[in-house]
Amino acid sequence: MGSTFSRTRLRLGPLTSTTLPTLATLVALTTVLAACQSGSPSADASDTTATDDGTTISMWTRSPTATFSQTLIDAYNASHKNKVKLTVIPADSYQQKVGSAAGAKQLPDVLATDVVYAPNYASKGVYLDITARVDKLDFKETLAPAHVKTATHEGKIYGVPHDIDLSAVFYNKVLFTRAGLDPEQPPTTLDEIYTYAKKINDLGEGVNGYFFGGACPGCMLFTTWPMIWAEEESVINDAGTASTIDSTTAAGVYSLYRKLVAEGVVPASAKNENGPTWTQLFQEGKIGIQPMGATSLQAMQEGPDLDVGVAPIPGLNGGSSSFVGGDVLGISSNSEHAAQAWDFISWTLSETAQVDVIAKNSNITVRSDLADNTYAKQDPRLATFNKLATEGQTPISVNFGKTYNDPNGPWTAAITDAVFGEDDVAAVLKQHNSAITESLSSD
Repeated sequence: MGSTFSRTRLRLGPLTSTTLPTLATLVALTTVLAACQSGSPSADASDTTATDDGTTISMWTRSPTATFSQTLIDAYNASHKNKVKLTVIPADSYQQKVGSAAGAKQLPDVLATDVVYAPNYASKGVYLDITARVDKLDFKETLAPAHVKTATHEGKIYGVPHDIDLSAVFYNKVLFTRAGLDPEQPPTTLDEIYTYAKKINDLGEGVNGYFFGGACPGCMLFTTWPMIWAEEESVINDAGTASTIDSTTAAGVYSLYRKLVAEGVVPASAKNENGPTWTQLFQEGKIGIQPMGATSLQAMQEGPDLDVGVAPIPGLNGGSSSFVGGDVLGISSNSEHAAQAWDFISWTLSETAQVDVIAKNSNITVRSDLADNTYAKQDPRLATFNKLATEGQTPISVNFGKTYNDPNGPWTAAITDAVFGEDDVAAVLKQHNSAITESLSSD
């Protein structure tokens, strides 16, 4: 990876279509959050107490994070007097639910959210200022910087990392071997991805070389933007107000995707795959190569047809990068149990939780000082993920959701035309770039 990405560069994180609200919902959420911003919080931001006195704490999370959150909660409840009660809300209605509850000051004590929405939550009064609490952590500087950055507003911290997801190349070593490829040598350029995928595709018998979620705008940016970053190019300006997708590098990336589609290396179903089942074919051993999220590894049932290898996402000519996403966790501004909520939240960041619960269950630790833990040493794939977590990017933009994650937004139109259209790819990206910028810069 080039020196440009030796540190995490920060903007906003990825979502699959299962986590994406409609544009109308986003507008409604912004309105409601603005209305609740002026209200004074019930909890005391200056109090750094962590209390374990048998209080029942309420917590909300969206459905994709439910298993991860519940595993931590079960471990906490088994070892503490306090009890955390989790409510799981469908991903497609989560933002609307939070917006309504924020306006009515009926939020739970603890609230998880995808990093893509953390800046809004921090700036609109949804979360309690926990700067004093975080400052007391002796491992503060080891916390995932992307997550802390997105949950920071005007120098104050409103959330801490909950879970980390990041994009990487997954490949099936079984199919590599059958195709005469070295299973210990993953592709290191996009040309190699194309060549290897073609060889695997030639196996036939229901096997394809490559797959992606063509109708999932979040999936596409999550897995293809690193290919552009690997060439030290950008997709959005530092202020998060203008698109830079109309580049020669981006045109090369999406031209390769169009070529994979045209030559049948990708199943026809990719065009309409909008997210919920976008990793299914790979898990069934029918796909040779597919970039996806690190958390997908937990669901993989390896056997005679599937032996999973992972590698960084390469660029056209080499290099590598990753899109770092996941969730942050904070205390709601209307919580009457902030001390108890902080006892739970701070415990989730402890070595016990990070190693004996999170790493043990094949997840990425949010603390860099614990990345080289015993479970990561046992599975080199986790070591790869931990390394990528410190080197990837997390773009930040206030209007990220409506611009990139809305199925009816300008990014969806751009990626659909670029990959599945007939016009010149570079011309397509240039045509759509202004609409993306207009959305990013809108009030």
